Amino acid sequence: MSKTHPRDIEQKRSDEETERKQHVENNDSRENDKDRVRTGKDPTKAVLSESGLNSKYLCDYVVNVATGCRHGCKFCYVPSTPNIRTRPEMLKEEADVKDSQREWGNYVLYRDGLGERLNDHLERKRTWKRTEKGCGIVGISFSTDPYMDGRAGEITRNVVKALADHEQYARVLTRNPILALQDSDVFQDAGEYVTIGSSIPCMHTEEVRAIEPNAPAPEHRLRGLKEFNDLGVQTFVSMSPTYPTQDKEDLREQLQRVAECDPAVVFHEPINPRGANFEMTIEAAREAGQTDLARELDDLRDRDYWVNYATTQFRWVQEIGEELDLPVHLWPDKELINYASQKDTQWLKKWRGRQSPEEFAKRNTPTNPQPRVQTAGCDVKPN
Repeated sequence: MSKTHPRDIEQKRSDEETERKQHVENNDSRENDKDRVRTGKDPTKAVLSESGLNSKYLCDYVVNVATGCRHGCKFCYVPSTPNIRTRPEMLKEEADVKDSQREWGNYVLYRDGLGERLNDHLERKRTWKRTEKGCGIVGISFSTDPYMDGRAGEITRNVVKALADHEQYARVLTRNPILALQDSDVFQDAGEYVTIGSSIPCMHTEEVRAIEPNAPAPEHRLRGLKEFNDLGVQTFVSMSPTYPTQDKEDLREQLQRVAECDPAVVFHEPINPRGANFEMTIEAAREAGQTDLARELDDLRDRDYWVNYATTQFRWVQEIGEELDLPVHLWPDKELINYASQKDTQWLKKWRGRQSPEEFAKRNTPTNPQPRVQTAGCDVKPN
């Protein structure tokens, strides 16, 4: 049997890389032709930043591949963060942004070459933060979607590769895992050092489209995660934020679909009515003709209604997760704990202090049973 010459193998790899880059460029060209997003380059010099997301058992560091996001999710907290709020001059100069909150979804500044800079940074870095909750994981990208388009995906590909090459763990969160499949080779090569997940708040496509106007449909997100799982790449799901229109059967159906992806963990959090963007969320639902969603979101302004809705959904998700043998992890809000009943407060505090069941990054997963709370009288939708 004849052997393939090393030069032929190298040429094949080179041809495949050229073809992949051309696909990315063509994808970007189509996207820029059809949409209204203003793009540019982010001059940020920071490469790797420490993160407070270890409080949610997600990561100790973050790498953001861009500033801004194409999806334009109305409830997104990012426009109110310092990364956006404290840089109005830069946003104005690079993308003519006048109102970073109202224009969220209409501007993206990419951090081209970030993977190479990260690789150089990791070569020099001598210490690594690892908390009990964050496990030294690097989150990609929690201020934007790392696979919102081909250009962001190209940056993300190189970031994942740099981290895996230095044996550091990466958590990729995207609403577009279908596009991320273009880099399945990098994810497979990274092995234990990468997990990819998606935010799947609800299976009602029209409701999701109303407040996540430019993001792929939930069905596509699930399909992408299932394909990654079939390829042997670890996955996770963020059921966040679930909507007040969802009853117990809606959540059961959603969790049954999520189970098909065999995720290592399912994080859950109901929607929070705080922040300037909440009014925009209600407005977007109303303008999209989702009047039931708009009305129930508006009802969440009443604190007691919000507390009842959030604690009830938490109970339902915990109960259904146990029935389906899913590794559920609840994300109770601090303010919710402050206003919940005494028994609910104790239960939710235990969840905030409970280690995630996700077997990733050498995490010490819990061996004790999930926190319990009385459920009598809670199997009805808040009204």
